[in-house]
Amino acid sequence: MSEQNAADLVIILITGPENPKRLPSAFFLAATAAAAEQNVVMYFTGPATELLKKGVSETIYPLTGGKSVADFIKLAEDNGVRIIGCAQSLDLVGMTVEDLAQQLPMLTPGQALPALATAKRILTW
Repeated sequence: MSEQNAADLVIILITGPENPKRLPSAFFLAATAAAAEQNVVMYFTGPATELLKKGVSETIYPLTGGKSVADFIKLAEDNGVRIIGCAQSLDLVGMTVEDLAQQLPMLTPGQALPALATAKRILTW
């Protein structure tokens, strides 16, 4: 991501399956900003990396009878949000790239932060 293509909004998602009720807001905010033609990136790190594992986000429902986290991820992606994962967090949560539900850019913090730091706004969730 060059400065010319710098993100308008970066959401560094740290919250994972341990707190499902916190998750929808991050995705709604990202999707809304992207739908408003902002360049939005979500960087999944720490426990949030588990949400990228095959079959995990489909089983997490922040509200009984509501939509799954997989639905919220899809909403964000359908609106143009770019999702990036933290390569070092894979070890933290006992995963490998083969465990990912889809192919995504996986960057170490050292690789990601210089590009993410050019964003106009950065939120941690």
